Amino acid sequence: MANVSVAAPAAAMSPSLADCNQSDFQTVLQPLPGTQKAHAYWLNRELIKWPAVAASGRFRLYFSDALGTEMYTAHPKGHAAGNVVDLSISTSSLPPQLATRFQFVPDGVILKIKPEDARKIPQALRLFAILVHENEHGDQLETTRIQIAGAIDDLYGKAEQTSDLGASIVRAANTSATQFKLWAPTAQKLALCVYKTGTSAAQSIAPMQRDDATGIWSLLMPTDLSDHYYQYIVDVVVPNVGLMRNRVTDPYSLSLTTDSKRSYITQANATKTVPLGWSDHAAPKTVAASPDMSIYEMHVRDFSINDPTVKPEHRGKYLAFTDSTSNGMQHLSALAKAGMTDIHLLPVFDFASVPEVGCVNPIITATGAASLAPQTIASANAAQDCFNWGYDPFHYSAPEGSYASNSEDGATRMREFRQMIMALHQTGLRVGMDVVYNHTFASGQVAKSVLDRIVPGYYHRLNADGDVEQSSCCDNTATENTMMGKLLIDSVVSWAKNYRIDSFRFDLMAHQPRAVMERLQKELKAATGRDIELIGEGWNFGEIADGKRFVQASQLSLNGTGIGTFNDRTRDAVRGGSSSDSGTDLMTRKGFINGLADAGTSTPQLLKTADMVRVGLAGSVRQYRFETFDGVVKSLQQIDYNGQPAGYVANPSEVVNYVENHDNQTLFDINVYKLPADIAPIDRVRVQMLGAAITAFSQGVAYFHAGLDVLRSKSMDSNSFNSGDWFNRIDWSYRDNYFATGLPPAKDNEKNYALMQPLLENPSIKPSAAEIALARDMFRDLLKVRASSSLFHLRTAAEIEQRLRFDNVGPSQNGAVIAAHLDGKNYPGAKYSALMIFINVAHTAQTIRVASEVGQAYQLHPVFSNAAAGDKRLAAQASYDAAQGSFTVPALSAVVFVQP
Repeated sequence: MANVSVAAPAAAMSPSLADCNQSDFQTVLQPLPGTQKAHAYWLNRELIKWPAVAASGRFRLYFSDALGTEMYTAHPKGHAAGNVVDLSISTSSLPPQLATRFQFVPDGVILKIKPEDARKIPQALRLFAILVHENEHGDQLETTRIQIAGAIDDLYGKAEQTSDLGASIVRAANTSATQFKLWAPTAQKLALCVYKTGTSAAQSIAPMQRDDATGIWSLLMPTDLSDHYYQYIVDVVVPNVGLMRNRVTDPYSLSLTTDSKRSYITQANATKTVPLGWSDHAAPKTVAASPDMSIYEMHVRDFSINDPTVKPEHRGKYLAFTDSTSNGMQHLSALAKAGMTDIHLLPVFDFASVPEVGCVNPIITATGAASLAPQTIASANAAQDCFNWGYDPFHYSAPEGSYASNSEDGATRMREFRQMIMALHQTGLRVGMDVVYNHTFASGQVAKSVLDRIVPGYYHRLNADGDVEQSSCCDNTATENTMMGKLLIDSVVSWAKNYRIDSFRFDLMAHQPRAVMERLQKELKAATGRDIELIGEGWNFGEIADGKRFVQASQLSLNGTGIGTFNDRTRDAVRGGSSSDSGTDLMTRKGFINGLADAGTSTPQLLKTADMVRVGLAGSVRQYRFETFDGVVKSLQQIDYNGQPAGYVANPSEVVNYVENHDNQTLFDINVYKLPADIAPIDRVRVQMLGAAITAFSQGVAYFHAGLDVLRSKSMDSNSFNSGDWFNRIDWSYRDNYFATGLPPAKDNEKNYALMQPLLENPSIKPSAAEIALARDMFRDLLKVRASSSLFHLRTAAEIEQRLRFDNVGPSQNGAVIAAHLDGKNYPGAKYSALMIFINVAHTAQTIRVASEVGQAYQLHPVFSNAAAGDKRLAAQASYDAAQGSFTVPALSAVVFVQP
């Protein structure tokens, strides 16, 4: 532990002003001489379960406020020093609620606290404790620590009802005061340090008072401390470390100073934090329900760092969105006019992975198409540069400081964040946030760990040894624990209420309980008076997979909630392969749009894949039925996707359709692997737009990655989370897509360098400005078509079943063409009595006869028929023969016909 001071024994006295001014983030008051795994579990305040231990002999809980080797080293007869609680062996069945919560704990002995010892348990949880199994002679057989969450929730779970954790200004009559509340039930002492600025010495220190019923420590200062800063000093026992004096920020911080070293005291809507016009402006009313959403996913820094039309001081910052005449904002304005409804921002909460002052912008100059130089420079500077996706939560409810013009002043980041929101709203775009409550940047006793230095061992999900689970890549939080679930809900509600965030995308949402997400829905509606759309990653993996610990907020567990999850079924079918592919699989596992039809229009693999695309077009609703490639009429849930149902949602509001997002290769880059190297450049554009069209025409939420529409490349980077600006740039002047700008960082890509190098060095692959502009215009056409009729965003499964029909299906189909009919009769907002959608992935024009459409009055959708003369958008060449009921669709095209 760097930057940790070790106190003399006398330092166990109450914290003093000198403690506030320590540069170290903690002081070791009493180090622990040994370590111990935590194999046992507190189930509640009176029950303990110890897996894989026989129910024989006797069990004792030892706890002490004095450290010494006796806590981990047995006396001659195995008796540990300190307070002792004798435990009885319970033979009763667990109450159903406990049995469900702790279903993941293996069989073992259940131990019960005797009623006369119940009063000792709150004390034991704040001290050094160990559970000992002894034989009938008192000899020690085995020892363990105990995981505390069950007892903490039972004893102090009523703190969940507290609505004012954190710092708040209290006004009454002509007086003002500042109130501080911190939940820290296991702390021994707690004090508040107040600072005039983010860097000045402390003005004062004051002890805080503990409420034994809730575990909340509070303090009311009789003055208005707005614009001051604060830290808490928490004396707390840390398992396997010792008694620590932690200087720590507030988990409920609304803002902070530079690099999040001190929390900022303010009201959520204090004058200094609110830009002019904020209270009067409104978000555009373009979304009445989730399926209306067309989302453009964007990273704040990517948006403007490379845009010379943005003011230099605004580039890479919140304020770039206020430069309304910049190329980037003109691009977003055009998307809004075409039908894009939402911008979703990659993490903009306070994250730990970018220095807020002094981050570096490494100079990289143009080199060879497959040069190693750019990645060498980017990788060498990755820890100090100004770029990171930001999936590294530090403080959940405060805006990120590196995007502010002045990170030192706590008000600035709040005000400029709101200026960004307001500018996007005024452009016609709602604003969503990517949120990451499934993990924190750090746990344990390190400087950027917050939660675990306040209530050690509570906020994070632990494995059978008591160590923090890391299946999410980082230190997993335990949102099934009462106060971590509360933190998630309070934080999201704060963003929605105080910053008018319109929707939320949850990173690894399946790591949260469904019950927490459903409570969040209700709390958001109660706090804001509006329905706020929730979507997220529903991937089922890790220690919580298959409901091991709780009913997850996962793909297969959210039916009926209206909460959306990302649809990997159609994504994989369209792109080919899976997100984990490497080596030759990247080239050989073709997708629907990029090669499966090249082997013929009736191969089994093509027909099966076409069915999977139909699943997505039908909103992935479980009960929808059509004739599949094998001639059997199946519901979507009967179609197999890697052992799971392909159709998995109850209603289209619960599915998010996409073919590209920030993860993995861009669509352009994955197509580089799969398309023939000598394919015509314009056909690369058309293939790209086929992917976009499938997303645009699918029922449910449409989700697009920023730059998909301008052929964005990351020079084939498969994981650009920390690859710097060079590999994450976007060119809003439409001259370059940044393909072939060097081999991407070796850490995640080196294994594929041999495949990449010849592709990057092939000059025929890189698109021209004309081709980028064509993609841009074709994409806007797709948005306009999606926005033109409510038939593209039906509300319920019943409406999809009633109004959507697939033609050209079954074993005799032309597998290169998707044909779908939407019935618009008497449907509000349909505009047309019927629509016919065609997606042709073949390199030649295809004609499909639909017997039921003979003699109808179909016309090409006005968006396509109005294409400018000489335009290379092939959709304008599509035709309909009424006498035959046949539709001719140009090569590599997605078209829509309408019936007035």
